[in-house]
Amino acid sequence: MLKHRGFPGRLPGTDYQFTIRRANPKGVTPIKARERFRDRRPADRRADTAFVRALWEAFGNQPFERGNLDAGRLSWLFGREVLPAEEPFDPESYEALMVLDVAAARASFPQAFDDAGDEW
Repeated sequence: MLKHRGFPGRLPGTDYQFTIRRANPKGVTPIKARERFRDRRPADRRADTAFVRALWEAFGNQPFERGNLDAGRLSWLFGREVLPAEEPFDPESYEALMVLDVAAARASFPQAFDDAGDEW
């Protein structure tokens, strides 16, 4: 499992994790698109925004390997802002390639691309 050095481990001051420390010994947690409802808590929205910003700063519009990125956090964005970068896509692989859909991410999380976007 690739460890993304320099990628934030969590949203500062919260328990919202962005990365995992080690591979799951019971098997890889699959990535699947999860429904985001309008009434999500503000803290959840801040975590999504901060995660999109971290993806943008780390990878830009280039494909990236899932590695140690948290499956739960990726699942909130998968199918909309984060897309498979390969066919066939294996949602249960740490080596799976994904890409940030910059246009969709800017539409959903414009604060993630602001220069002053550090007000989480």
